Amino acid sequence: MNRRYVLNTLASAATIVISFGVTAAMAQENLTAKSVVLVHGAFADGSAWNKVIPLLEEAGLDVSAAQIPLTSLQDDAAATDRAIARSEGPVVLVGHSWGGVVITEAGAQEKVHSLVYVSAFVPDLGRSVGSYIQDFPHADGLDHLQKDAAGFYTLSDEGMTEHFAFDLPADEIALIAATQGPVNSTALGAVISVAAWKTKPNFAIVTTQDRMTHTDMQRAQVKKLNATAVEVETSHVPMLTNPQIVADLIIEAAK
Repeated sequence: MNRRYVLNTLASAATIVISFGVTAAMAQENLTAKSVVLVHGAFADGSAWNKVIPLLEEAGLDVSAAQIPLTSLQDDAAATDRAIARSEGPVVLVGHSWGGVVITEAGAQEKVHSLVYVSAFVPDLGRSVGSYIQDFPHADGLDHLQKDAAGFYTLSDEGMTEHFAFDLPADEIALIAATQGPVNSTALGAVISVAAWKTKPNFAIVTTQDRMTHTDMQRAQVKKLNATAVEVETSHVPMLTNPQIVADLIIEAAK
């Protein structure tokens, strides 16, 4: 039986309906984009997309998860550029959390068909994440960052279990904690020089129980982006808690 989710838009973007249960062949016939490049966030790596990748491939999309180094915005955007270059166009570019900053910087090139922001930060042109988040309510999970001697942040065990991914099973949270990618603290002060969302169709997953990227900020960004959006009652990791919903929005962005 087909299930139907209505994607509620939060501004003037048109409301659309995605139907589940269509065959992979039918889905592929309706696609404009050929490929998807997935960009993970801080405290993560490409395996964050493991539950979403098979769903996208089943729909007929070629998928790659960029392994960004989290050393600087410039380095992360360069790694994303290389992943785009390896992919057949047109490309849907997807960013989670800090990955939203990265795709904002890297996504303006012609080969990119559309942008999908997942629980993401989307600073304005000329802003950094560090300055941008000051415009919105504080996200409690950010109080659990730990900086090492080299200036890289990781998330504490408490931050991971109580804030980052609190609605996942304990064994999955433990894996995320063990494989988390440290992020250079200086990256949070990097200023956006390109705002790809100004020239691309935009889509967004808004997480209403998010303790890392405040929901109020995500909703404000949907209006700014004029994005087609779906709200999910979950933590900061909807690609792990609700992979089908995330995959279906990406597929819609590929049409």
